[in-house]
Amino acid sequence: MSEPVPTHPMISPHSERAEGTQMPPRGGAPAWDGPPPPEYLGSAPQGSVWDLPGKVSVRWRLTLAYSGMFFVAAAVVVMSLYTIAGSTVDTEWPNLNLRGVAPIEATIAEAQWRAVQTQTRQNIQEAMLRSSIMALVGVGIFAIIIGYFVADRALRPVSKMTATARKLSDGNLSHQRIALQGPDDELKEMADTFDDMLTRLNVAFDTQRRFVANASHELRTPLTINRTVLEIALGDPGASEDLKALGRTLLEVNARNEKLIEGLLLLARSERELAVRKPLDIKDVARTAVEQVTPFAEEHGVTVTTELSPAGTVGDPVLLERCVSNLLENAVKYNLPDNGKVWIRTGMADGALVVQVANTGQHVPAYEVNSLFEPFRRLHADRVDSAKGSGLGLSIVRAVVQAHGGNVAAVPRDGGGLVVTIRLPGR
Repeated sequence: MSEPVPTHPMISPHSERAEGTQMPPRGGAPAWDGPPPPEYLGSAPQGSVWDLPGKVSVRWRLTLAYSGMFFVAAAVVVMSLYTIAGSTVDTEWPNLNLRGVAPIEATIAEAQWRAVQTQTRQNIQEAMLRSSIMALVGVGIFAIIIGYFVADRALRPVSKMTATARKLSDGNLSHQRIALQGPDDELKEMADTFDDMLTRLNVAFDTQRRFVANASHELRTPLTINRTVLEIALGDPGASEDLKALGRTLLEVNARNEKLIEGLLLLARSERELAVRKPLDIKDVARTAVEQVTPFAEEHGVTVTTELSPAGTVGDPVLLERCVSNLLENAVKYNLPDNGKVWIRTGMADGALVVQVANTGQHVPAYEVNSLFEPFRRLHADRVDSAKGSGLGLSIVRAVVQAHGGNVAAVPRDGGGLVVTIRLPGR
């Protein structure tokens, strides 16, 4: 199978290529459909002043509370000093000695003296008020700055717990903990409780995975024995045609059960933390997957068109190869009965490694897309119409991608079929 050179590294699989191959229409989604992996999502600044018109963070609410209380206390002190200053002037103001002065002149002198007292009190209070207001503004700004740093320090353990919670997945529960250091206060108690909960969750996940793996291994042995017995019976020249027909039917059922067990084992393995991490090029992985699926596609009359560009990452090559193979197998299985088409491309977009697989097929409602990634789920059915597969293909894809720190998304394609996009961190 040839690999046509792309006319542009960002060409969409929905566009028409130069050699005349009709690519699927876009269906309203942008090039490289799907959201970026978590590592490439920008985080909004926490507690910045530009957030105040919209959503006020806890850090800023605490800052405003601290600075507000500090400002009110300072304002109370200023008003108290204002009142005390006026009272002090009135109390300490000396009296005139008017002995021997005529009554009329004494009255005039007393009035003038009291006027001077009043004017002096007003001048002192006004000067103090002006200075106090300037000092109050400075104190208010200082209180906001101090309040912000106090709130930031108080919320630092909460920020650490939030960051740890964002990093958590069922693959790193065994070693990811908050392990908060500091005084034995309410925040440390909450962090320790959260760590205990993570330990219990890790035990539950690990128990579930071990059960699936052990059960799958135990079921493999009788299925292998059954297959051997059936193959011996079919090879017996003395067996009747009815017996052979029954044997072939049972052999098909047995093969399907073996495939289901293999899928469960792979799902249990891909949900664990990666044991193998190697530098690899997704172009080579995709080419190997295409070579494996090509006979299956030819058997179903499906044409596979490739557009493979280099893109490096670090991960488990076997799991990633199985992941891409599952996407291609699903694209072939759930395709048109005649002249079906599958497109696969790889490359880099926005700093992320991208693998995209599109196919023709029946119309897929948008509300059904997300459920297809659940185990044993199929379009319009749950463990029904199972002749095409076990319903684990896309579940394994999602588990492998998440184990590699990426994500997978699917959108319906105009005219029928799906466009499935995998994004992984680039190397």
